[in-house]
Amino acid sequence: MTVGVLRLELAIPESNSLKDKRRAIKSLKDRLSNAFNVSVAEVEELDSWRRAVVAVALVANEGRFVQSCLDKIVDHVRREHRVILVDYEHAMY
Repeated sequence: MTVGVLRLELAIPESNSLKDKRRAIKSLKDRLSNAFNVSVAEVEELDSWRRAVVAVALVANEGRFVQSCLDKIVDHVRREHRVILVDYEHAMY
């Protein structure tokens, strides 16, 4: 069993309120969850209007599959129009 965790630091330049930010982050979380069958949560920068840190978790039988899925998630987030990927890190256990 392999557990993969991905931490995404995001900028939300068009956000002018926490409501705007939450709308953008909820949309991103829902799309990632549905497209990749992963668990997603906002874990830091909860009160910041234009920054967010989102964690993604995935459990699978093979480490190669987990790594491939995490890489695809990073690529997907890079193509998002509402958020900018500032930095990311991943770990596998």
